[in-house]
Amino acid sequence: MSHWIFFPPIAFLVIFAVSIALSALLSRLSYKHKGQKEEGSRKAYACGEDISEHRVQVDYGQFFPFAFFFTILHVLALMVATVPTETPHSFFIAVIYLFGAMTGLVILFRR
Repeated sequence: MSHWIFFPPIAFLVIFAVSIALSALLSRLSYKHKGQKEEGSRKAYACGEDISEHRVQVDYGQFFPFAFFFTILHVLALMVATVPTETPHSFFIAVIYLFGAMTGLVILFRR
């Protein structure tokens, strides 16, 4: 029998209350600048660059092939590792997944 405090909404509220109390307690130790506010104190930090002039456009061209490669191989490993060896029909399905993964990798990395 579990205790009432382990009921998920109650546990969430307890941990949330402890977090708020700890945050309020530790905020007294934080550094607070006393004096005139600096000109850039309210701006976002961007390693010394002025971010209002331009925005960085991230190129995901190399990320997506790697993500697909990762997904294909992990699904293949899951399918092959969990096939029961006693059932020949299941082994045949794993072999089909293996050939499908090889085909997917050839298509992914063709130039």
